[in-house]
Amino acid sequence: MVNWIWLFFLVSGIVTAAVQGNMDAVTQAVFDGAKSGVTICFGLISILVFWLGMMRIAEDAGLLKALAKLLRPVVRFLFPSVPADHPAMGYIMSNMSANLLGLGNAATPMGIKAMQELQKLNPNPSAATPAMCTLLALNTSSITLIPTTLIAIRISAQSANPAEIVGTTLLATAVATAAAILADRWYRSRLPAMPDRKG
Repeated sequence: MVNWIWLFFLVSGIVTAAVQGNMDAVTQAVFDGAKSGVTICFGLISILVFWLGMMRIAEDAGLLKALAKLLRPVVRFLFPSVPADHPAMGYIMSNMSANLLGLGNAATPMGIKAMQELQKLNPNPSAATPAMCTLLALNTSSITLIPTTLIAIRISAQSANPAEIVGTTLLATAVATAAAILADRWYRSRLPAMPDRKG
């Protein structure tokens, strides 16, 4: 659906520019947008490589394991139907840890692996389990302590103070996560019991 909306905007903009005789402006905007995109991407690559390297160091030093250990009680509360020793729990905690550090690109593979593991517990593979819905809600709205990607974009745009959004981002993501958890619990309470594992 979103693709159709973007297609509508693009086509309507080009048609309007053609009718008004402003195709030169559209062409210039396309090239300027492409140039800005490449510039921002190079800025993002450098900062993401740095933070991914830092995350790897943190992982080797045991920091991520410590963070995952702190998250374990929260994860057990949010995912009561997933066995504590199941591989999905490790991937869920890794996903949440990466999101807390603002590393959405690093969190995505962990989230995909967590979904794959949760699917193995799914008694009805054609429908998502409550645990899968909870993971999706948390991954989408995750609390972010350090908005790494946004800081990188602001650095690329020559922001005078790229890190000034940390407090605002923390507040906004905390509210979003709380809303996601409340909505998840509300919908769970309205649905019939749905087991997350076979047997």
